[in-house]
This record gives sequence, structure tokens and C-alpha cells, in this order.
Amino acid sequence: MPPLLEVKDLRVSFFTPVGVVKAVDGISYSLDNGEVMGIVGESGSGKSVEAFALMGILDDPGKISGGSVLFDGQSILDLSRKELEQIRGSRISMIFQNPMDSLNPVYTVGNQMIGVLRKHKSGISLQDAKEKALEMLRLVGITNPEQRLKQYPFELSGGMCQRVMIAMSLICEPRLLIADEPTTALDVTIQAQILELMKSIKERTDMAIIFITHNLAVIAEICDKVSVMYGGHIVEQGSVDDIFYNPSHPYTKGLLRSMPRLDEAQADRLIPIEGTPINMLDPNPGCPFAPRCDSCMRICVNEMPPFAVLNGAHSASCWLTKKDEYK
Repeated sequence: MPPLLEVKDLRVSFFTPVGVVKAVDGISYSLDNGEVMGIVGESGSGKSVEAFALMGILDDPGKISGGSVLFDGQSILDLSRKELEQIRGSRISMIFQNPMDSLNPVYTVGNQMIGVLRKHKSGISLQDAKEKALEMLRLVGITNPEQRLKQYPFELSGGMCQRVMIAMSLICEPRLLIADEPTTALDVTIQAQILELMKSIKERTDMAIIFITHNLAVIAEICDKVSVMYGGHIVEQGSVDDIFYNPSHPYTKGLLRSMPRLDEAQADRLIPIEGTPINMLDPNPGCPFAPRCDSCMRICVNEMPPFAVLNGAHSASCWLTKKDEYK
């Protein structure tokens, strides 16, 4: 059975007056029904740009410059604007990073939630749509949902707006949910509730999720597999166990060393990743992480390493892996 989502060699560039920024530079992965993939990496690694490309909402001067994206056997990149609008919100939905910028300030929460539902499910009555909106608000932990439906976004806190955005993105029960830092503005208790809600809906509807975050603890909680991004590239892919217990790429190891551990008898000092992020206007021709890597060799700076299959679905792009493992 083919995967629900198949991304091959996707490239996204921003054509600016000072040069071309290759924000996403040839990434590939697949996602099955009911599967959760985490995309992790520091700011500027291309995580959100990749998500915007999938949704067809790239802002100028961003352009998809190569690759293919198949969703349920259909090429997303070949769809017209009208066809994309029919898919967005119903079959593919997204939780955006900044809820205050994502909600329309001149419409009430109820108008926006009910409007989304009735747009994609034309046969539903106004009363049924309202009941569905109330149900979703309760599911994401919002108290007094009847009152919240009548309020405007500016009357709600940032955390409350984020929960409204999550409820709105799930209201049509999409096949694929893209969650871009969905729990950033929430306290740990609400974070746990939201993660449990997403897992529950995933199990009930077989929904697939792309979970974009810098929080490795969240990745461990909800994801089946992980793609680690740096400088517009995926540098390592594997299951959660592969990434957490058998990391291969130096960047992945650096991320894990910078995360506090509760399973150690004595807390070790956190080790930051030295150096500064890659200059996307003038990257070196080799591995994007080479300037910050403690194990950097001459070839790392001059040539991009191919992906090496380490074990099953676990692969990494690093010259330190064995040469006979290269694809």
C-alpha cells in the first residue's frame, strides 16, 4: 500500500535581492496513515518552510524549485489554487506557530470555527456545526466554551488562542495534520492534555501527523519516527529509539547533549553546540554542520555526504559512517 504522504527531493528557495537562500535543499521522507513523524532542529533549519510548501502557502519571494509531493497518490505541487483550497482544512490541516497572527481579529471564535466546518462539510446544519465547535473547544481544555464562541481573539490569552487554533485545525478530522510548535505557548499541564488529545484523535481516525518542534521531550512522547533538520537538509532519520538511543550524526548527538536528562543518577552539565548557525546565503559545498562539528574533516567541508543506511529505516548523512553503508 503506498504511503499517505511521499516527499521526494523537495527544494524551496527564496530569491532575495542579495542572493538565493536555499531554505529547504532536497529533503525526502514518507508518512503512512496513523503515523507521527517529528521534525526537529534549531530555528532557521527549514522546518516551517517545508510545512508551508506542503500546504501551498509560501510567501514571496519563496518558490518551490524542485522535487515532488504526493498526498494520497495525488501530486500537490500540480494542483491549482482552488483545488488546494478544497484540500486545506479538510484533508490536510495545520496548526500554526503564532496563534495571534493566525486568527482573524474581526470575527468571533465561533464564526471562524463554524465557518471552517461548513466550508468543507456543506451539508452540515448551523446548529450541528455549533455543537461540533463546542465539542472541540471542550476537548482542548477550554472552559465555558459557549462564552468563548462569542469572543474575539484579542479577548483571549495567547495560550487560549493556541488551543482555539488546535480545535479549529482538528474540527474537520483531516487525514494529515501538520503541527508547527503547537504547544509552545502552553503550560506543561495543557501541553500534556493537547498531546493526549492528538494521540486520541490519531488512533480514532488513523490521522497522520507531522510534528514540528525543538522540544525533544515532546518528540519522545508522541512520535513514531524522527527527521533531524539542519541548514535546509535532513541529516538523520530513524525511529524514536534510533534517534534517542543510537544517534549517528554529530548534530543529533549535540541536540541530545544539550537536553537535560532525568534518568541519570547525577545531573551532568549541559553541553551547548558551539559556533553559529550556517549562513544560508553563502553555505559551504559540503555538510552544512561542518563548521560547528568537533569531528570535521577536510572532505566534510568540500563534499556533501550521501545518506548511509545504518539499520533498517535508520539513516544519516555523515562522512563518519562506514563507506560500504552508502546508498
